[in-house]
Amino acid sequence: MSKVAIVTDSTTAIPDSIARSHNLTIVPLSVVWDGKPYLDGIEITPVEFYERLVKSESLPTTSQPSAGMFADVFSKLIDQGYDILTIVISAKLSGTYDSAIQAAANFPKNRITVLDSLQASTPLALVALMTAQAAQRGASLLECTNLAKDLCQRVRTYFLVDTLEYLRKGGRIGGAAHLIGTALQMKPILSIADGAIITVDKVRTMKKATIRLFELAEEELGTQGSIEYLGIINANAPEKGQEFAEMAHQRFHVRNEFMGPISPVIGTHVGPGAVGLVFIPAKKA
Repeated sequence: MSKVAIVTDSTTAIPDSIARSHNLTIVPLSVVWDGKPYLDGIEITPVEFYERLVKSESLPTTSQPSAGMFADVFSKLIDQGYDILTIVISAKLSGTYDSAIQAAANFPKNRITVLDSLQASTPLALVALMTAQAAQRGASLLECTNLAKDLCQRVRTYFLVDTLEYLRKGGRIGGAAHLIGTALQMKPILSIADGAIITVDKVRTMKKATIRLFELAEEELGTQGSIEYLGIINANAPEKGQEFAEMAHQRFHVRNEFMGPISPVIGTHVGPGAVGLVFIPAKKA
């Protein structure tokens, strides 16, 4: 049986130490600022990015990895005897999936599977981490693929942003939703569904939005529900992220946890101050 390597992208913001311990390979997207590209998380860190974002008069854009970047990764892993499962950001949010597909076409079909996660950021990170753990336990390429597909469907995300302006400018949320939220001074509770960012509720004030966000999670999990993997995300808002983590542990049974920043590429679209709760419910015995 061939060993399996998991490849994902930098929107996961998985630290190098965790990636290495899980045998995960991360392909970076890029942030383009004033015409200069920066590899996400490598040439510009989350801390550097958010410090510049709040001061900058210009806004960055983002760029997908090239097919050649994926091809280089695939070639090295295949030479090492791996089959490869590549799990990347939703194709509705980025062209990263297309680049991976183009690269995979140059290798034997039975050696590489490319999966559109329909997710991004920490939801994608949780899927990649759990799938990588299965690969380390000896799961086959097919078994890893089936697991990843299941996790992509089961992972849930609720997040808040300080302003809808970044999502509007990046084309990730409709102009009508932006105008309603701005005019009424509403705090939208956002989620990811079918690979796109959606609004699930609108509440006045951040405090009320936080309460409502956890109510939505409880509706899915039940009071004292069990979480297989918890993710807490923040865009330069570590205190708010810590508050979310404490609230989650008070309400739910958490088996595993990943706390990470929102990567520069994702931060380009959600802006500073965003915070979110991500979870994969534990399967009932």
